Amino acid sequence: MEFTKSLIKGNLIKRYKRFFVDVKLKKEIVTAHCPNTGSMKGLLDEGNEVYLSKKDDPKRKLKYGLEIIKAKKNLVGVNTHMANKIVYHGLSNNLIRELKNCEIIKPEVFFNKDTRFDFLIKNKNQKIFIEVKNVTLFRNHNTAEFPDAITARGSKHLLTLIDATKKGYKTYLIFLVQIQNAENFKIARDIDNEYYENYLAAKKAGINFLAYRCKISSKAIYIDKKIKIINE
Repeated sequence: MEFTKSLIKGNLIKRYKRFFVDVKLKKEIVTAHCPNTGSMKGLLDEGNEVYLSKKDDPKRKLKYGLEIIKAKKNLVGVNTHMANKIVYHGLSNNLIRELKNCEIIKPEVFFNKDTRFDFLIKNKNQKIFIEVKNVTLFRNHNTAEFPDAITARGSKHLLTLIDATKKGYKTYLIFLVQIQNAENFKIARDIDNEYYENYLAAKKAGINFLAYRCKISSKAIYIDKKIKIINE
């Protein structure tokens, strides 16, 4: 996924009210929209290098949006709205080797009246539901983790994937690791043990789990390589 314009570099001052960040640019301090409602654990140190997009839309209250943070020498994509676009690009360009040559890719498809999954794809007469989780947490330099806070919604998606599997669908959950140098991925059991237990139940039920790392720059973010999921 290419950005329409190259991003603007600045330094983080603070995040507040979940949706706002103050950023110091070369000649001014601006307030940008933060498109990530998660905890963003480990990413919000004052002075961290950040990259902003700029929108020339007069209807927007904030001209700038936060896209990337540099933390512990790693670039991290923090715009959760980009995650599905990155995966769609990956599916369309055969960057996810387990899901190549998709005949049909449908985003945001309802499975039941309460839940919709990020994608329904059709491949060789098989219907496959895909859920995507954006990953930005790393406490160890090489290991990405999810979740970064307790996620009842994440557990609900796991249980619904189990239901979809029982109904005959093939199911995948893709952990999209937007962390530049991550080599491994694991569930952050100490942060949300219920999610970890539901993850184990989902694995046992036949859900396929994948972790793919992104290549990140101020010009584009796209899927780069598959990384190992560490089971603990």
